Amino acid sequence: MLSEDSFHFAIENTQVILAPQQRIATFGSTSFHFHLVTEMMDRVDEVCVRQGRLHAERPQIITPGHLAHLSLENFGEKARDFADWLEEHSERFAFLKYGFQIRKTDVVEKIVASPLEKVLDRVRREVRDEDEPMTAIIQGVDEGWEVCLLKFTVDLIHQSAGGNMGDFRKRGLI
Repeated sequence: MLSEDSFHFAIENTQVILAPQQRIATFGSTSFHFHLVTEMMDRVDEVCVRQGRLHAERPQIITPGHLAHLSLENFGEKARDFADWLEEHSERFAFLKYGFQIRKTDVVEKIVASPLEKVLDRVRREVRDEDEPMTAIIQGVDEGWEVCLLKFTVDLIHQSAGGNMGDFRKRGLI
């Protein structure tokens, strides 16, 4: 298990080198190909390149009215008041639920004996030559590489949410 310091270090040192050209689809599932590039710990000029896929399920609308009807077991009167307030002001709020699957069976690791910048340049050229718009290149840290991948995922959700909400509004779903 990562220490809290390692966890924060991974989050702070996650950098998107190339973002996917599209956001998460509103009315269907989306699949992203990723290249996660990390320097090996305590090994000079050794870099790990992980490739795999992230699969995003269709976002779902969760309305405050739905939240207000949740069972608030072991919560006090103030929580019930807040749930009631949410329901009364439901036109002001809507939440989207995103489901992701990171399929580790799709992840391939390759250790490359080369400086980080040269490896990143090589990966950029490969991705450019493939011309795959749903590809991301992420630079992170080796010990917490999965945290880096999840940080990228959360940022992608954040970037997609506004457009997804707009799509739902245009169709009168919220």
